[in-house]
Formats: sequence, C-alpha cells, structure tokens
Amino acid sequence: MGIYIVVLTLILAWVFALAGLSAPGQAADASLAVSALHWMFYLPAGWMFIASGVMHTVFAKSTAKNIGWKTNGFQYELGFVSLGLGAAGILAAYRGSGSWLELTIIISAFLVLAGINHIVEMVRKKNFSPGNTIVLIYDFGLPISLWVLLFIA
Repeated sequence: MGIYIVVLTLILAWVFALAGLSAPGQAADASLAVSALHWMFYLPAGWMFIASGVMHTVFAKSTAKNIGWKTNGFQYELGFVSLGLGAAGILAAYRGSGSWLELTIIISAFLVLAGINHIVEMVRKKNFSPGNTIVLIYDFGLPISLWVLLFIA
C-alpha cells in the first residue's frame, strides 16, 4: 500500500501547482512552472525521498519484501542516499532556482537508472511486485516533470 504514496506525492505536487497553491519558498508572483518546481522539490523530491530513506532503513525487511527483494546492506545505502536527496530537495524548494539544475541531474540519474533496473527485474526475474512496478511512475515521472518544468521556466 505504501508504494502508492510515492506516486501520490508526484500527483499532489502537480495538483497543488495547477490549483495555484503557493509552495514552500515560492515567491508570490511565481509562474506556474516555477510554482510546480517548488512543489516537485518539496514533495516528491523532498519529503518522499526522506520517507523512502526511512522505509529502506527502519522498515527494511517489509520494504524489501514489497519490492520483491531480500534485505541486504545495499538497501541501507539506498536509504541513506535517499535521506540526503530528500534533505536537498526540501532545501532546494526553499532556496530557489540556484540548485535546481544540479539536483535535477542527480535525481534523474538516480531514478531513471533505478527504473531501468526495475524493468530489467521484471523481464529477467519476472518480478512484478507492486514495489517493483508501480514505482516506475515515480522513477520516470519525476525526472520528466523536473526537466519539462526547468525547460519551460
């Protein structure tokens, strides 16, 4: 069930931006693209990565099972990097555009390659666990959202 929250943060970021709600750190006169970027960095690239970090460390066994994996040391490393990315995402939402390009590159490399790995697991190991399939919406949706919004902004 928790995997749906990952996708929900991406959807909520878009809904909040399209509804005209001011995001954390956003200037009052921000364009839709800039507002959406603030929301993207705050929710799916911020708090969702922090939640992922907690899930991959504190709740490692249940998270691994949901993905179709077994718990191992690399899962904790994934959790640690997720905590750092989440903190950077929240900071980027408040600090503005000065770090958006760099953080988008890092997030995109991480998520797109993770998404490719999930697809490989589906093909080679027939791993169709919810945590290995539904997460693809986030793995590709967040980087696409960030790049499109950066291009528009």
